[in-house]
Amino acid sequence: MKPAQRASLALAALLTGLVSASAGAADLRRSGFADMAPSTQALQRDDTLNPAMLWVQDGEQRFQADCAGCHGSGSAPAMSLRGAAARHPAWDTTLGKPLTLAGRINQCRVRHVKAPPLAPESEGLLALEAFVALQSRGLPTAPDRTPALQPFVAQGEALYRRRIGQLDFSCAQCHDDHAGRRLASALIPQAHPTGYPLYRLEWQGLGSLQRRLRNCMTGVRAEPYAYGSDEYTMIELYLKQRAAGMAMESPAVRP
Repeated sequence: MKPAQRASLALAALLTGLVSASAGAADLRRSGFADMAPSTQALQRDDTLNPAMLWVQDGEQRFQADCAGCHGSGSAPAMSLRGAAARHPAWDTTLGKPLTLAGRINQCRVRHVKAPPLAPESEGLLALEAFVALQSRGLPTAPDRTPALQPFVAQGEALYRRRIGQLDFSCAQCHDDHAGRRLASALIPQAHPTGYPLYRLEWQGLGSLQRRLRNCMTGVRAEPYAYGSDEYTMIELYLKQRAAGMAMESPAVRP
């Protein structure tokens, strides 16, 4: 069997699992993929149709130019970076706090490439993040369990459950209490961060989890945090712990 055929079969098995995983009595968690229209699922199923793969290709080129010196070229990047997206945000001893995957990429650029950090939500950073995240596709979400992270996880959960904005809503009210219902015409997902960065049809482009969180905050008429803020990192850290064991599906497609 050719490598491309094996990859296609692996992707098909992953996405079948995303649809059926919620059927088990022991685990009622559900990927947003399972609730999408068949036409949108088809975009994610096929890498030749998935528009996010354009960013992956760009990210691979950037990686070969700037990162291959440390991480290797050819098949080596998949080996050295496999699992990185499934683990982040992860504890950074030097900073004494968690660091997102995007933050880790910028940290490597500054320390090892001697290049300036890429701007949050910039095409270059999203492309590199998408390429790195692809290496973890199909792996179980495996959040960092460093004990020093636990206070940050707790703060992330507190932020997730805190009512904010003029509408006085929390993340938990939508994504825990009302998941599966509709807000106007949109189905409310359980909000598992297993597909970021992802291509959102509404955006007509690739975006990070922080962009999605900002959208949610403005939706309840709250002042969003700045990109790269500790608050977003802590929320992502909590969401990653909440999704532990679920399959990584980056780069995903969503409505």
